[in-house]
Amino acid sequence: MSLSLVQSRALLGLDAAAVTVEVHLANGLPSFTLVGLADVEVKEARERVRSAIQNSGLEFPNNKRITVNLAPADLPKDSGRFDLPIALGILAASGQMDAAKLAGYEFAGELSLSGELRAVRGALAMSLALHASHVVTQLVLPPGSAEEAALVPDAQVYRAHHLLDVVQHFLPEGAQAAATEPSPGWSRVSPQTQGREAQYLDMADVKGQLGAKRALEIAAAGGHSLLLVGPPGAGKSMLAIRFAGLLPPMSTDEALQSAAIASLGGRFSLEQWAQRPTCHPHHTASAVALVGGGSPPRPGEISLAHHGILFLDELPEFPRAALEALREPLETGRITISRAARRAEFPARFQLIAAMNPCPCGYLGSMQKTCRCTPDQVARYQGKLSGPLIDRIDLHVEVPAVNTAELMNAPPGERTADIQARCTAARARALARQGVANQALQGQELDQHLLLDEAAAKFLNVAATRLGWSARSTHRALKVARTIADLAGARSTQVTHVAEAMQYRRALKAA
Repeated sequence: MSLSLVQSRALLGLDAAAVTVEVHLANGLPSFTLVGLADVEVKEARERVRSAIQNSGLEFPNNKRITVNLAPADLPKDSGRFDLPIALGILAASGQMDAAKLAGYEFAGELSLSGELRAVRGALAMSLALHASHVVTQLVLPPGSAEEAALVPDAQVYRAHHLLDVVQHFLPEGAQAAATEPSPGWSRVSPQTQGREAQYLDMADVKGQLGAKRALEIAAAGGHSLLLVGPPGAGKSMLAIRFAGLLPPMSTDEALQSAAIASLGGRFSLEQWAQRPTCHPHHTASAVALVGGGSPPRPGEISLAHHGILFLDELPEFPRAALEALREPLETGRITISRAARRAEFPARFQLIAAMNPCPCGYLGSMQKTCRCTPDQVARYQGKLSGPLIDRIDLHVEVPAVNTAELMNAPPGERTADIQARCTAARARALARQGVANQALQGQELDQHLLLDEAAAKFLNVAATRLGWSARSTHRALKVARTIADLAGARSTQVTHVAEAMQYRRALKAA
């Protein structure tokens, strides 16, 4: 039979669209044509496949007119993931493999010139998309990619090290009987997550800063965003990179979603399984780097931080366009990237932890050094952050410098495990009451589950009017107050909880 069909998958965002690799061998002038909206990386597969088949001791049909079609034709295909299915299609069409046995299998993998299989990007995202759409199939993947894909429950994943390992498994009946020993490079892969525990830096390393630690605890318990403001060297970055350890342990679904996006971005490793990501982009990052983009679209830092932390240090130094692009994802938890031909949607439910100095020199209000900035410089520096963006950050916390005596003589701070236990208990109360974290409450849900005392409501109305708060600021303060009540184990939101929440929405100091 001169026509063969091999199944594979193309990635567009987190969707894994089915791709049928059709290979036809015909008489005529020898050629190797690849069609089907293939990117440059895919077109280069012609040389890799030719060399891999020949160097594996198999016969490449040099005297045939080879046509490879990647269907559907209007779906963009990129990367070297189609090397393996193209090679198998050529071997099946030339009769060196049993084409009927390929049914029920899907293949992806890049080929080296020697026939070795190399890992491909997005294997876990592909396996998770198949699981979500209830597609039952058997995946054949290279080492590294197979271990990723096997993390998905009930996934049937096989690992192959070499092209010959795959070929031997699908030989025709007569040739398979002659092969007495199975290939050692072919094996079924099982999940390797047992005994893996997330490792985080300990909050006990931070001495002092009780106010900032309290704010971090509230943010972790309710899923709130946080802005740390303080002079250089006060410990803002040290606090932020330890924040992930305060969050409740990841569920299996959260771990799979986070790992799938990391796999799509080429950042996943098994050592980081079930560990909440902390993305820390440099302040020169563009809007595309933060929200994602490209063709085909790839996830940005906000999606790579899904179910984790996005830490933006030196917040005013980021480009204005990059910061403004964060406004919608902070509200919705998703980002949609639209291009002329395609549109991709990525999850982006992250917790924003931002840090900044109060002024260009960094010492406005400091007791250690005198600020040398003029009022105009301070206003221009703080004005880099728009009102709508600041409005969307729930907690604004001052991080004062720690004096040398306190730094040297103070005992270690409270351990991360102890703070995490309180945060987990408070988060569990919120989930039992309303099904989502307090930060995600919207509209009538907030009115229903806030349980605000009458005295607390009056206190908030007077204070919000005097401070000139927007409706968004008021609602976010109420969500923080509900989290403080959960940490205290209180059923209703009381005046003390509202008063503390209001302390975390103080404006930046002016000179």
